[in-house]
Amino acid sequence: MQVFLTSVSSVVVIILIMALGFLLKQFNWIDDKFGSEISSIITKIALPASIFTAVMKNLSRGSLLQLSTELLFPALGVIIGYLIAWLSIKVFKIRPGRRGIFMNAVVNANTIFIGMPLNMALFGDKAMSYFLVYYIINTVSTWAFGVFLIQNDDPTAKAKKTNHKINWKKLLPMPLVGFIVALVWMLLGIPVPTFLNSTLTYVGNLVTPLSLIYIGIVLHDAGIKNVKFDRDSILALIGRFIVSPIILIILIKIGTNAGFNLPSLMRQTLVVQAATPMLAVLPILANESHGDVKYATNIVVESTILFIIVVPILMTILQFI
Repeated sequence: MQVFLTSVSSVVVIILIMALGFLLKQFNWIDDKFGSEISSIITKIALPASIFTAVMKNLSRGSLLQLSTELLFPALGVIIGYLIAWLSIKVFKIRPGRRGIFMNAVVNANTIFIGMPLNMALFGDKAMSYFLVYYIINTVSTWAFGVFLIQNDDPTAKAKKTNHKINWKKLLPMPLVGFIVALVWMLLGIPVPTFLNSTLTYVGNLVTPLSLIYIGIVLHDAGIKNVKFDRDSILALIGRFIVSPIILIILIKIGTNAGFNLPSLMRQTLVVQAATPMLAVLPILANESHGDVKYATNIVVESTILFIIVVPILMTILQFI
């Protein structure tokens, strides 16, 4: 019961800051450009700074081997998730224009704008290294494969074949670059000057409030009243909030029984990240490939709202795993 109440308290904080972003847009205290601007500040400046300081604080040369082992579990979870999503498309006959969106919805999470603030609220800075494990796999999955699924599901393309190339700029976004720079810095044993560490810490602390304000703006712009729950939306939500975390729970159980050293905090972090809302960029990717933008917007908004209920329940269940 105590874990449930603690989770609810953490989620309430997230809700209130999201509500602030919603109200700022509702009362026209910010213009239409503010959302995209704040998104750029988060992804290009604040998050890389936060990740750099977290790596320097929580990782060491000795822990890197353990980190590489931990990557195995979310990686397997992603592969299995894609297989289940593909089978679901066949079984439930999800129509073209929604298939790539659906598969991304089931497998790939909104780690930056929801996952990171949620992780900090629930587990604090000490779980950052485990968050980075999931973030790396999720980023590679999204931009190396997930985006191709949406592009190849273009209902207007028909028989026309298009040679889609990997967008290396998106495969190596600034937060991941920040992680790589931090690893190199740590391996070289270079001390971080106090003034630089303080600066990066202050800038990194912007991630949580700005991310949640941004999500509030997104919810306002999407129009909560226009959201509709159809069959395909419900299937996507089941995949994101039930199937995805269950896959990781099973993999972690197997890994534990096989002798892998999987700390409790790591298990909780990975499972919670597997149940975070869907990618905020899904409607944008759908629009670029002539997909069902309304469907993509629906499931992003629905998952962003429903995670408020899902997280406390999931945290309670994790205490028995």
